[in-house]
Amino acid sequence: MTGMRIGTRTRTRPRLAATVALLAFATAAPTAAAAKPKGEPTPFGHGCTAQNGVRFCPTSTLEQRVSSFDGVPLDVDVTLPASGTGPFPTIVMMHGWGGSKTNFESSTPAGDGNQTFDYNNVYYAQHGYAVVNYSARGWGRSCGSAESRTEPGCKEGWIRLADQRYEARDTQYLLGLLADEGVTKAKSIGVTGISYGGGQSIELAYLKNRIRLPGGEFGPWISPNGKAMQIAAAFPRWPWSDLVDALEPNGRFLDTQIATPTESREPLGVEIQSYVSGLYALGQASGYVAPAGQDPEADLTKWFAVVNAGEPPTAEGKEIADQIYNFHDGYSIPLAGKPAPLLLESGWTDDLFPPEQSLRVYNQVRAAKGYAAVMFGDLGHSRGANKENTDHAFNEAGAALFAARLQHSGGAPKNGSATAYTQTCPTGAPAEGPFSAKSWMKLQTGKVTFGSAGPQTFTSAGGNPSIAAAFDPIGGTSEACKTVAAEEEANTASYTTTSSGFTMLGLPTITANIVETGLYGEIAARLWDVLPSGQQRLITRGVYRLDEGQNGPITFQLHGNGYRFAAGDTVKLQLLGRDAPYYRASNGTFSIEASSVTVTLPTG
Repeated sequence: MTGMRIGTRTRTRPRLAATVALLAFATAAPTAAAAKPKGEPTPFGHGCTAQNGVRFCPTSTLEQRVSSFDGVPLDVDVTLPASGTGPFPTIVMMHGWGGSKTNFESSTPAGDGNQTFDYNNVYYAQHGYAVVNYSARGWGRSCGSAESRTEPGCKEGWIRLADQRYEARDTQYLLGLLADEGVTKAKSIGVTGISYGGGQSIELAYLKNRIRLPGGEFGPWISPNGKAMQIAAAFPRWPWSDLVDALEPNGRFLDTQIATPTESREPLGVEIQSYVSGLYALGQASGYVAPAGQDPEADLTKWFAVVNAGEPPTAEGKEIADQIYNFHDGYSIPLAGKPAPLLLESGWTDDLFPPEQSLRVYNQVRAAKGYAAVMFGDLGHSRGANKENTDHAFNEAGAALFAARLQHSGGAPKNGSATAYTQTCPTGAPAEGPFSAKSWMKLQTGKVTFGSAGPQTFTSAGGNPSIAAAFDPIGGTSEACKTVAAEEEANTASYTTTSSGFTMLGLPTITANIVETGLYGEIAARLWDVLPSGQQRLITRGVYRLDEGQNGPITFQLHGNGYRFAAGDTVKLQLLGRDAPYYRASNGTFSIEASSVTVTLPTG
């Protein structure tokens, strides 16, 4: 796990107890420099150095850190255009889990040539923006590293799991200070980030011109000196929108519907155990996790233990899920009009935050007559390949959104539009695409359907454990193109068709009639491409949690993909009762009889 980073992924595997009154926030004295005559900007009182065609204004020492609204010291760098006194349109770049402020800092606009190509502080500052890169509370020198916990503000400066009342408000408070200093245009602000930062980008877009106070109330977002603030655009990459659904999916999301507020928690789902365990371990190793039992609103250790214990569902487990849903994602934030415009990017082959996380927001925002567009490709967390041509195209689209919405220049991707690039193998092959349409549903122009009316039975024993382990995205593989020898696995149900040559483009839908015997049933599903060589490749997967005593018709979807099945290949759907270690194995023993099974693959 030491090589795993949730955000900018490596290839090695990847209290406030009292409510703060709104008036107190609106009239609080600024902690940075007060308004002063125009001259060379000094963000947060920090001097700037000309370099790489921009001005870099870092927090160089622990003593220079910026105190947030509740006193937690934050390690913040600001990058400015080469000239000008401001105010500037401003972009905040937020790092992934396990990361820090440096993740999107570069010496060149091209970044690393892939994920940060035209997506870094230098690129954006050279294009006229002030850029804010900071380490989120509990990470890096924002109380994350032991040596950075040097002042009282760090006593409770632990990770709060992207809590809207803390992490999102940190971002808002920093921006308010910069607006008061004349650095930031108060209503020309863009937010973006990968993974952990992507989830926070959605939160900030939904909050838009509001803050959320520690007691859960909403209030207007006002700078310390009284300026009205607002997010103008958001570019979340590989984000979550509903963290409960992402980490403990129950299979109830459908891309044809608007998700209800309780959908992801009724019933509680199946933990993606290897990922959740890896994330918790990474937080313990490189961040500041609250001591167990000390803060019930940020008790990651307790939450991990309860989720990892599995069935039977408990009142405590439901309470934790409710808390995470209500405060730790964007989708739970009640809309007050339209959110800030959102360009959402997700990975077909991302086994942590798959396409459903963007589609949930897309469907809701479009129904509210707001701006949302989606982009999908073979990228993201493991097993995503992060293909260069896909990353480059999507980063340019994000830059176009910011230019249009923050600088009123050029054109953003069309509202409602959907763009996709495909998974291609071998991994080094460029993705095919773009496939583009006016809407998500119009991206899918046809379908391939197969299945069987006859009953088949599978059990909680699962199939071949070595195959399950081989496709675990943490301990098994980070390669979406990986193959293993195809076999008919015991205790599973299989349905096949021969491909005539088609490109699947979207989320496969499975319908079935089921009869469960036993307790705590779960249905894992895998879609394979069985090659003429006898090898098989995992194309997409999904899971469905059965309610107690649930029998009859069910409908659920897999994560989806953009993938071409060559003519003559065998397309195989596999249903099984266990797919550990990726999905947590049930504590129950059960068998499931499935009949009238149909799988529908959308095509483009």
